[in-house]
Amino acid sequence: MSRSGQTSAVLIAGPTASGKSALALELARTTGGIVINTDSMQVYRDLRVLTARPSAEEEASAPHRLYGTVDAAVNCSAGMWVADAARVLSEARAEDRLPIFIGGSGLYFKALTRGLSAVPPIAPEVRESVRARLEQHGVEALHAELARADAVSAERLKPRDRTRIARALEVVEATGRLLSDWHREGLPPLLPPENVTAIFLDAGRDDLYARIDRRFEAMIAAGALGEVKALAARKLDPLLPAMKAHGVPALIRHLAGELSLDEAVAIGQLDTRHYAKRQFTWFRHQLPEFEWVRPEAAMAHVLDSLSPSTGRGLG
Repeated sequence: MSRSGQTSAVLIAGPTASGKSALALELARTTGGIVINTDSMQVYRDLRVLTARPSAEEEASAPHRLYGTVDAAVNCSAGMWVADAARVLSEARAEDRLPIFIGGSGLYFKALTRGLSAVPPIAPEVRESVRARLEQHGVEALHAELARADAVSAERLKPRDRTRIARALEVVEATGRLLSDWHREGLPPLLPPENVTAIFLDAGRDDLYARIDRRFEAMIAAGALGEVKALAARKLDPLLPAMKAHGVPALIRHLAGELSLDEAVAIGQLDTRHYAKRQFTWFRHQLPEFEWVRPEAAMAHVLDSLSPSTGRGLG
């Protein structure tokens, strides 16, 4: 089937536990498409259970890309993900398959549809130096350093935002240029909004939060604690994204004897519910072009957008 002049991709976003993966899998089976991970935690191979990655059986039933491809010791930036996504997008186009981008990471979707700043990769020694100073002297001292090196970024960031303060200082030290300068010289989007179907699954809050709680308990039963134990044994930088995945810090504290398992689970559930709430807010304000669709109506909505009668769909 030819995809020329039709919908170039489907983008499925939504809060965690809203049914995105099941929808993407059904759509891929129906259209012969490729499911492309657009979630910043599901890229890490160390956390299949705790990040609710598709099962091996699901991955085998339709083409899946960019799941579990990055080691937890790596800080997978949006720039790294976009580079990988560009390769997979070319693969999908070469095979005449519908690319189905699915996930909950707003920054990845924003990079995909609006482009990205052109910050080059940061040398490991620069990152390690900044993180060592952060651990030794604290976030306030690092923020003061940033204020001297990049006053614009320092003023914009909250004084205790460890991750973003460290990132801004890394960019200055590695490149000699301000982060804001790099942002002005952005890279073009991979998928401009034209001929793209972009939806956000608008799940009911109460039902969603109940599903989040049940799913976290199911993850523990399915081996999430073992994943975290193996991850903790690696003694990685606690600022790495994988080390901050929902549930990881609390479960590490449980393994260290600081919390009961029930307490750690409750913290993980609460953190995940708070994250879902932030996802609703972020997409509403940052990516208003996404159509909000109830999960139960999403499949019909997407298939309608792909229908030849709409002028946007599959041939």
